[in-house]
Amino acid sequence: MRPDLDIIQHWIRPGSRVLDLGCGDGSLLEYLKIHRDVSEIGLEISPEKIQKCLARGVNVIEQDLNKSLANFKDKSFDTVLLTQTLQAVSYPDVLIDEMLRIGRNCIVTFPNFGHWRARLYLTTKGRMPVSNFMPYQWYNTPNIHFCTVRDFDVLCREKQIKIISRTVVDHLHQGRWRIKLWPNMLGETAIYHISR
Repeated sequence: MRPDLDIIQHWIRPGSRVLDLGCGDGSLLEYLKIHRDVSEIGLEISPEKIQKCLARGVNVIEQDLNKSLANFKDKSFDTVLLTQTLQAVSYPDVLIDEMLRIGRNCIVTFPNFGHWRARLYLTTKGRMPVSNFMPYQWYNTPNIHFCTVRDFDVLCREKQIKIISRTVVDHLHQGRWRIKLWPNMLGETAIYHISR
């Protein structure tokens, strides 16, 4: 399991109902089902990843996150997850609103594009960064909305979203004291637990 997923699994109450948006191969939901006894549903658009979910015994629905989530009732889940997908959707602010409508609380993780390595790459090379952290060229990246920790904090403030917890970590998924002082500059991955 990815280290950021290990961090967020502790924020999920055992026996709860969980919806994972862009659930990938279903590994997180499988883990939560086994170790947290959750009732799980994943949404995924990739047929190959849907097959992997089904092979894991994970409940999955084929659905595009850029379309409405109107097929889910208000507060029908305890937790709605969006891990490493926020930056790849067309209207992230609308999706966050929908998540908070259908979930009592939400967990969002995303790469922090304000990280010093991204800034340095832009400054010294004058090109969009390509690295292990961001392994795509500008023309083939799934990332269409670059977001920083500060951007997400402002979005939460503007939409009156309560931040229950925020963890910003480095490439080793450690939340060192320096990152706590300068999360927007030193953090590579942001992990938010939010609610209304």
